[in-house]
Amino acid sequence: MEAPNKQLELDMRYIRMAKIWAENSYCERRKVGALIVKDKMIISDGYNGTPSGFENICEDENNVTKPYVLHAEANAITKIARSNNSSDGATMYVTDAPCIECAKLIIQAGIKRLVYSKEYRVEDGINLLKRAGIEVIYLNPDKSDSITD
Repeated sequence: MEAPNKQLELDMRYIRMAKIWAENSYCERRKVGALIVKDKMIISDGYNGTPSGFENICEDENNVTKPYVLHAEANAITKIARSNNSSDGATMYVTDAPCIECAKLIIQAGIKRLVYSKEYRVEDGINLLKRAGIEVIYLNPDKSDSITD
């Protein structure tokens, strides 16, 4: 394991990269980005959006997210399934706290650390990850005193 300051620097760098990756999302209400990192290598990435082959419109005419929109975490994890990589023991960096459905996928993917930078009003996903023994870190790159677990 890296020295604490070095690990913090890496975590800050990857969370900023996840924020930039979120800019790829076509969603209007919320743009979310995720990276999966293992052995200091990005092995997968994702952002929220529609499945492959669908129109790149996430919200309906009432500005409600369409039910088939994939979350950034799900996109990153499903990309792993189509690659030769394994997420077992990896760290996921995601701009927003995961929902409970994504938390289940994170657990099943063998991800051991989650770093996120934006809290959500519902904490079910975060609580489930902690219950599963996953290291959960809130790290807001805009505030240097935001580290918790």
